[in-house]
Amino acid sequence: MNKLFLRTTCVFFCVYMLSGCANLSGRGLFSHYSASTSESRAALGQGQYQQALDVLPDDIAGPILDGMEKGRLNFLLQDYPESLSSFQQSDLAVRVQEDAAEIQISEGLNQAGSLFTNDNMITYQASDYELGFLHLYLSLNYIQKHDLNAALVEVRRANRVQEAAKKRREAELAAAEERMESEGLSDNIGAVLSRYPGAGKILAAIQNGYLFYLSGMLYEADGSLSDAYIDYKRALAVAPDNDYVAQAVQRLAVRLDMKDDLQLLTRKYGPWQSPPSTTGRLIILDEQGVVQAPEGWRAPLWVYQSNGQNVLYNMALPHYPPRPMVLPGPMVMNGRPLKATPLANVTQMARQSLNEAMPARVLRQALRVIAKDQFRQAAAQNGDELGNALANIFNTLTEQPDTRSWQSLPAQVALYQEDLMPGSHLIQWQGQSVEAEIKQGRTTFVWVSRQGQTMNGWSVLLGGN
Repeated sequence: MNKLFLRTTCVFFCVYMLSGCANLSGRGLFSHYSASTSESRAALGQGQYQQALDVLPDDIAGPILDGMEKGRLNFLLQDYPESLSSFQQSDLAVRVQEDAAEIQISEGLNQAGSLFTNDNMITYQASDYELGFLHLYLSLNYIQKHDLNAALVEVRRANRVQEAAKKRREAELAAAEERMESEGLSDNIGAVLSRYPGAGKILAAIQNGYLFYLSGMLYEADGSLSDAYIDYKRALAVAPDNDYVAQAVQRLAVRLDMKDDLQLLTRKYGPWQSPPSTTGRLIILDEQGVVQAPEGWRAPLWVYQSNGQNVLYNMALPHYPPRPMVLPGPMVMNGRPLKATPLANVTQMARQSLNEAMPARVLRQALRVIAKDQFRQAAAQNGDELGNALANIFNTLTEQPDTRSWQSLPAQVALYQEDLMPGSHLIQWQGQSVEAEIKQGRTTFVWVSRQGQTMNGWSVLLGGN
């Protein structure tokens, strides 16, 4: 193989990748998603929703993630028609990705391209928890429009979609482990994974207590008490220290005459105290802060080559370093602070999802850095100094972690619940307020979101208690 051929091949390859395919912008080649969205994320953290939307890069990760980010930001801006449209576009893109045979063909090309660049070349697939939140926000859009039937459809879809995604994830993990064995990289990749930061409280990191509680609330408002009971129990399994969820489970255990369950619940949470019949129920779901964004993490990979040498490669992987969660203080209602309790830790869910994906990601990364370096070595061995230099520069610049994730989600969701006398009750924080109208025998649902010094929200009157 002559020098001119190698040089031409290397230059052509670099130019081709710089020009890119339709799936990847220049940001994805030489940077990563978290870096590209840092300005938008900072504005969101300050409660500057319009600025966060204005500086959000346009469609750098494809229609699924783009629709989710814009849908959430427009929801915070209270532009509900635009929010619903964005989420529906994202939902459609997910279904197209799952169903269309053409995706499999194009994905093969994306996988091939990623072998010489980075994982950003691969078509983005939403994680299980992200799919759950996609349908959760579709449901919230419908609740805000007082369309409870459509909201119930979305929470049902959320459960089905997450189950299907779970099966795909398990199949991908099994395939990755099999590929590691066939490539002889099990020990090498195992060494990388052993150093990768882990996560705790697995159930709360996998299951979405926010989604389960919202689903239970909607089923109860619809009169489907058995379905509501199932989802409230799921929420309690995720958040066993949340007394408000425990009260919801106890309330329905009494109504459904679940004597065995009620004994266990009473032993742990105390007896259920039925509220006066003259009251109405207030439920507040409080979204707080902004989910942590993944960052880059460099990991060494030692590979034993056929010539008897151990070669050190460097891999760029996404991870979540320890960060303190910055959350707002308590809200106030009628002059007294409200003690909301945690229902879902979204950063924990994002971290766990990434940890589960690590074996497949590390395998792709290992195969990629080896292939890219072999290309560079081929140029060097044939005396093509320019090709060697270009390949080395290209390999270094394109070794970027795949930090794509839904980064406008809240950091945490908290729950407050109370039975109140009928009338108007004002929920306040930092000079901003949401009015909740309580009616006898009815449930008033209040949704709020707080970032920086900004709170917005709305209330909806649901069915009977």
